[in-house]
Amino acid sequence: MKAPRRRPRVALALALGLPTLLVLIQQQALQRQPPHLQRLINAAASSGPAALQARFSRPMDRASLQSASALQPDLSHRWLGSSEALLLTLTAGQRLEQPLQLRLAGRDRRGLALQPRLWHWDPRPRVLAVVPVSGGEQLQLREHDGSWRSLSPIWPRIPVLEPLGDGSGVALASQDPLGAYHLFRIPLQQRNLVASPQHLGPVRAAAPQALDGRALMFAHLSSNRRGDLLVQSSSEGGGHEGNGSRARLWRSQGGSQALALSASGPMRLLPEGDAVVVPGPEGLSLQGLPPQPPRRQTLPGNRDLSAFCPRSGRALLLRHWPDYRRSLELVEPGQPPRQLWIGSEALVASACAGGGERIWALLIDGTGQPELTLLALDRRGQVLRRQRLSGWELEPGTGLSFDPSGDRLLAALRRLGPMERQPPPAQAVLIDARSLQLQPLQRPVRQVIWLPAG
Repeated sequence: MKAPRRRPRVALALALGLPTLLVLIQQQALQRQPPHLQRLINAAASSGPAALQARFSRPMDRASLQSASALQPDLSHRWLGSSEALLLTLTAGQRLEQPLQLRLAGRDRRGLALQPRLWHWDPRPRVLAVVPVSGGEQLQLREHDGSWRSLSPIWPRIPVLEPLGDGSGVALASQDPLGAYHLFRIPLQQRNLVASPQHLGPVRAAAPQALDGRALMFAHLSSNRRGDLLVQSSSEGGGHEGNGSRARLWRSQGGSQALALSASGPMRLLPEGDAVVVPGPEGLSLQGLPPQPPRRQTLPGNRDLSAFCPRSGRALLLRHWPDYRRSLELVEPGQPPRQLWIGSEALVASACAGGGERIWALLIDGTGQPELTLLALDRRGQVLRRQRLSGWELEPGTGLSFDPSGDRLLAALRRLGPMERQPPPAQAVLIDARSLQLQPLQRPVRQVIWLPAG
């Protein structure tokens, strides 16, 4: 009579215990599986020439990755981070002149080996330029082999250009014959990190996409490393607070939102992506972006943002003094701005490497026939090298940008000619960041900037 009572209890125990047993068996099976690579993408390098971000299925032994992985050419590198997410960064001071081959291998913390895999990686940026052509201007790109390709239709003018910080596209403003601005985004597909060398190839451009159907009176664009885009614009008869200006943030993942920001000049997204630098009458302020909680930090004084440094929180500021002198300052988290240079010359452009270990400044001095000088400074403001760029001038409204992978600068420079003649168009010019020697690319340009490798 008691045996039948035990059978339901046994069945119930089996029913309750079997799922737990299966989970334990599954966990044991997963524990015995070797690690595998889940994701490998280009990452912004804060100090060295280039970096890769890797994510694995298991916490990895960083020392084994360092010893088992290899680069060809044999460049100095190191792995940073812990657990499943690690960063491969190339040591500063090296120049990349060709694509790299990465043999990725190592063990996880249990000692199980990662299946070795070969990757082909080209982290070098490309030259992006607005080029004068018959009928107007066109956006063009220079590939690593020196060839130029068109990325856009021919428009009367392209006064505003901003590559997205993740390399996924380019934002620009074209200008029609009546002077109205029209905003576009051109999506780009880059093939800079592939398993087969045959898949490394040129950039592919999609058709331009209109960002705003309205004709605008002006537009300023700014992007961060995430690929977000800040559009600061105005159109007749509308805008934020009735003054015709407005700001809108376009997210890289899709969608956009209006920002209740008021500025006295161009706003710039912080490279890390969580804040925006806003110029105002009281100075420069750093304001958080949604969904971050509202926060505001203000640096008083008559200052302009000149350039961001690759390392987080570092930037170069241009300060205007009452006696008409200018100074270049390096700002770092938690510290007051440090003066690097001061003088009566006009500081028209600057660029920064790492956290400010090396800085470059373009100065204009003189009247009638001004002379352009390029300074290389260290983080204390000591002059490392001075180069007079005799016979050249900077294309108005353009800047200076740095490529850490090739240790070179890029600028739009125009040769000076006789005063009574029509000035020749500017050229895209590469500048060796160490010797400050010029290498003109023999391409007429209105603007020029680096397109990050995506």
